[in-house]
Order: sequence, then C-alpha cells, then structure tokens
Amino acid sequence: MSVELLITEHLDLWTRVVKSKSAGGRARNGEVETTGIKKLRELILELAVRGKLVAQHDSDEPAQTLLKRITEKKARLQADGQIKKTKELPAVSEDEARFDIPSNWIWTRLGTIAQISPRNRAEDQTEVSFIPMPLITTSHTGGHSQEKRQWSAIKKGYTHFADGDIALAKITPCFENSKAAVFRNLHNGIGAGTTELHVARPYGSTIDPFFILYCLKSPGFLIRGEARMTGTAGQKRLPKDFFATDPIPLPPLAEQHRIVQKVDELMALCDRLEQQTRDQHAAHETLVDALLDTLTQSQDADELADNWARLAAHFDTLFTSEQSVERLKRSVIQLAISGRLTNQAGNTEPPAVLLDAIAEQRESLVQLNKIRKPAQSRRSSKSAELFSLPKGWQWGVLEDLFAIVTDGDHQAPPKSASGIPFLTIGNVNTGSINFHGCRHVPSEYYESLDWARRPGKNDLLYTVTGSYGISAPVTSHKAFCVQRHIAILKSVDATPIPYVLLFLRSQLAFDYVERSVTGIAQKTLSLSALRKMPIPIPPLEEQERLVKQSDKLMMLCDQIKAHVKQAGESRRQMAEAVVEQAIH
Repeated sequence: MSVELLITEHLDLWTRVVKSKSAGGRARNGEVETTGIKKLRELILELAVRGKLVAQHDSDEPAQTLLKRITEKKARLQADGQIKKTKELPAVSEDEARFDIPSNWIWTRLGTIAQISPRNRAEDQTEVSFIPMPLITTSHTGGHSQEKRQWSAIKKGYTHFADGDIALAKITPCFENSKAAVFRNLHNGIGAGTTELHVARPYGSTIDPFFILYCLKSPGFLIRGEARMTGTAGQKRLPKDFFATDPIPLPPLAEQHRIVQKVDELMALCDRLEQQTRDQHAAHETLVDALLDTLTQSQDADELADNWARLAAHFDTLFTSEQSVERLKRSVIQLAISGRLTNQAGNTEPPAVLLDAIAEQRESLVQLNKIRKPAQSRRSSKSAELFSLPKGWQWGVLEDLFAIVTDGDHQAPPKSASGIPFLTIGNVNTGSINFHGCRHVPSEYYESLDWARRPGKNDLLYTVTGSYGISAPVTSHKAFCVQRHIAILKSVDATPIPYVLLFLRSQLAFDYVERSVTGIAQKTLSLSALRKMPIPIPPLEEQERLVKQSDKLMMLCDQIKAHVKQAGESRRQMAEAVVEQAIH
C-alpha cells in the first residue's frame, strides 16, 4: 500500500487522534495537539529510512558502489591534508542490522560516510553565521535562522559548521524534541554556534544531507539515542560515539534524492491536514462555547432544564474532548453559585444566621488562644458584590466562612527521614491530598507550630504560588503540615465545606485569582487577597441542594469524560496498529 493510500484510507484516524493542550491554569480555551498527524509524520520518516517510501530502480548505482566512492573521496581529502586521518570504523555486522533493507542499500555508520566534528578555517575579519540553539527548529526541513558575526569573535569556544553540514542537538530536551539542522545559506558558507551540537560533514556531494537528517529524526534513532544518553537529569547528553557509530541505512544516491522529494510532498500534505484539523477544532470549540453560554444565561432552574435538555440531545457530538467536558463542568458550577441550578425554596434560614454561628465559633477559638481576635469586623461590605443574587442570598468574602485563613510556616523546616508528612504543591496539585513521596519533619517541629498551621479534618488547602488556584479538602485526621506556598483555610463546625469547595472550583473564583496574583517569574496570590475573595452565600438549606444537584451533574460529566478518554485511547491504539503494520 502506498503512503498516499495509507493516509487517505485512514484519514479520519489521523485527524481525530488529538489532545487538547491547556492554555495555562484553568483558562477557557487551549490549543489542540494533533497527535495523530504527529504519528503520521513519524511513520513517514520511518518508512523513508527503511526503503518503503519510494520504489527502487535497477538503474541506480548500488549503495555498495557509492560507499566505495565515499571511501575514495575521504582518502583523497586525507592525502591532500584537508582533513585529519581517523581510525576506520568497522563494517556493520548482521547482528547490528535492525531491520531488512532493499538489496541495493547497505548498512554503514555516519562516521564512515561523513567527517564528525569538522573545523573551519577563515580570516578573522570574515563575516560568518552564528547560530545558538533557539535558532534551530524541530522541523523535518532542518531549518534554522542565523545571526551575523565576525569569525574572530566565535571561532573559539563554539561548534563549527558549514553549508551542507548536518547537525543534531545532543542535550536534553532538545535531542528528544528532535532539534536538528542541515545548514545552508550561511554567511560566506561557514558558521559556529551552540556547543550542544554534534555535526557531520559529508565528503563533497556523495550523500544527500537531508536523507541523513531523516535518519537522525526517525523514531527508532531517537528512542535508541535517548537510552544511550549520559549525565544527570536536565543535563543528559547524547555521546559523540553513538552519533558517529550507530548503524544507519544508506540507499543509492539517486534514491536518496527521490526519498527527500517524497518526504517533502508528504510533509506538506501533513501540514494541510494539521491546519484543517485545527480549523475544525476551533469551529467546534466556538460552537461549544456558544451553547454553554446559552446554558449559563438561563434565568432560573426551569429555563435551565429546557436548555439542558436541548444540549443533552447532542452530547455525543458536542463534548468530544476532555477539555470540552471540563468547560461543561465549569458551566454547571457557575449556574450553581449564581442560584440558577435549583429552584429557590421560600422561608429558609438566611445566610446571616450561618455567618453568626461561624463568628461565634471563631470567638471561642479566640478565647482558647488558638487564633488572634480579628482587628476589625470581618463581615463583608457592598464592595464584594459582583452580580445580583437570588432573594435570600448575600455576598460575603472567603474569610467570613472560616476561623482563619493562613499558610504554612515561612521558615525552612528541619528535615527528617520519618516523622510528620510535610506537603508541597506537588502533593495537592490534582485537587486532592497525596502523601506519596512527600518529605517529613520531626514531630517536635510539628508540635511547635501554631494551631492554625496544623491542618485538620474538614479544613481546606489552597495553592497560592506557581500552580495557584488549586483547592484540596482535608478528609482525615492524619497529622501533617505544609509549605508556605499552600494556604490553610481553617474551618469551624459551621463552615459549609462542600459549598465552599464547589465555589473555589468555579470560573468566578479563578478569574478573581487571575486578577489578584502578582509577580512575574512566579505569580503569587497574597493571603489578604485570598481572604477578601468575594463569594455568594446561599441559605444553608439551599447550599445543600446545590451541592447535591452539582454532584449529580458532575457524575454525569465524569461518565462523558471517561467515554471520551476511552474513545481517544482506542483511536490512539488503532493508529499505533496501522503504523506497526505499515512498517513491518
């Protein structure tokens, strides 16, 4: 089966295997990652280096003869003193050949057919190209940008290269991301740049550098190379020896050119498919947004029921990504906290009664010296109001509902191999508490902390630095403490934890946090801003109905999300199977 037919027969598969990328935090929309087309691009490269992309021609000069010509060219350059003599690499054995190749191809090594780590010679005043790592792309074209420099400024301490050279990024994550280049249009034909490159220079025009580029970008090479990298995490590098000696297939030169031309054609087709997929995804997202806006604009529970019924009839076509289901969840929460998810009951106890009970219990903690007496009345003012609420509701601020809102100890805690768990943001960033892999502090340190800095059951944790805006309930009596980047919302018996947790996961709460965070490198929500977060407070009886109805709808959303995830995984597995069948 031709690759063109492989693409068209499975077109729906390539374009529907996608993954949504969040635009950051809980932002409304994100870009789509076209994982199916990415897999198709990888397949094209793998077929290219296995001799399955274009037909072989009997009239082509065999690769064995080409290799002989390369060897002779190399010998002449060494004899003329243009390149240094190097140790001959051994021929590739049958055991090293990883897959079958056409009969007129041959296995070889990059260090056999190209000069590794070449050096340039030029006058100091020559204008040349300078290329740092950010100017090298991950594209199959091996594209790059360049800056103009004088040779005297960069001839030492940098990697040398020239037009026609092939370069491969050797450091993580640039290697895994397939940063590589075929240099061209350099100023005066030469240049230098980042030291984190391996460079190979063909001996004249004996090989097509773009075919070698495809070998270095093929999935098989990247997988093998990643396994051979050395060094510590974040600073792992591909050894030069692997770059020079890992076996690569060599086709006849004429076929190399045909392969390069065919790859360009197929990658252009992938580009068109990718753009089409992104356009369709954007149109679909716009439709989902419009329908969800209609849902959230429902004026009461009866109108909501009608709008929900119309939406539910098209769930299977509307909510086809995990991201769209998450937006549906946010819409449900917004309806709940604005009083439109359920019909309002009359003759309910007003929120002021709940707030008075919380204030009374807070005062008891003051009397027990567990917290300090607030400097002023904590009851909210008109400034907290963001929109009109149903009759019987009132606006408050977050601290109205808690004994105190504080954070972890600001001093670095002593370390201990065992003892009391000490949690960081990584232990709560999924919305629940995970003690696995956490650090520990001595029991004496924990006991020395103020009562407010020792989370207890029914308290809430809330991240305020870096990955801010994540809430996690404390559901057990297990003793632990937290870093300063996590706020502790200490509850009293009257604190309506389920409702507050629902609110903190709303778009309204997150939008407030987005407006309130400060900083550039590491944005932070201050405790004072967290305490003053506006919150609509329904009567307690209404809160319970809202939470119950929200939980019911969230369960439905989770079922839809699980179905979407399963369908996506099935398509991914089908794509893998098609790729495996095409290769073998």
